[in-house]
Amino acid sequence: MNKSNQIQIVLVEPSHSGNIGAVARAAKTMGVENLILVKPKSFPDNQATVRATSAVDVLERAVVCDSLSEAVSNCTFVVGTSSRERGLPCPEIAPRELGKRVWQELQYGSVAIVFGRESSGLSNEEMDLCQYATTIPTNWEFGSLNLAAAVQVICYEIFIATLDQAPARMEDEGVLASADELERFFEHLQEVLCGIDFLDPKQPRLLMRRLRHLYNRARLTQVEVNILRGVLSSTEKSMMNRQSN
Repeated sequence: MNKSNQIQIVLVEPSHSGNIGAVARAAKTMGVENLILVKPKSFPDNQATVRATSAVDVLERAVVCDSLSEAVSNCTFVVGTSSRERGLPCPEIAPRELGKRVWQELQYGSVAIVFGRESSGLSNEEMDLCQYATTIPTNWEFGSLNLAAAVQVICYEIFIATLDQAPARMEDEGVLASADELERFFEHLQEVLCGIDFLDPKQPRLLMRRLRHLYNRARLTQVEVNILRGVLSSTEKSMMNRQSN
């Protein structure tokens, strides 16, 4: 089985259709041919086709989604690209290490590498859907990379990892939870934490972001998510019993 078929390049709200074509070409050059577009300003578009050159087939197979959560719902490993500092950053992974890690994670499910808007990148809320953030090192005096160049650098690291060494085998602990399963767990967790007055429903984001980072580092399996949600359900049931007595 060709594991590279499980690698998804996700572009969030690309504003220039030519960039979409250039990304398709850059990714295909490095053996990655799955493209997901979240609310593109214009697609399909002739400019994308022109810039894609020999990667028009990638554009033809591209999937358009209404949200990032939809785009990564079936993925078990999601990495967001970021070039700016954040108040509470995601756990970080360098592009060189990411290339190696991708091939380990493909043993468990699909991988998504997420790229943000050309002008402003990814929002904090979108980064919350990612287990890791990666930043491409650049000249500190001029660190501007266009979208296609950034995609090609990351795809190059993924490609070169297949030449350097065989993928390492991670300890088999079961099927990893998908992004969609994790998101439903986080929603359930927030509801319960608000219900027991541990979390202020008016200002939940910072604490929930810390909890997301904690659980994302743990690489939860489907079984573990089911156990945790069972604990949350039992907590809710106990709360209801106390209120009725």
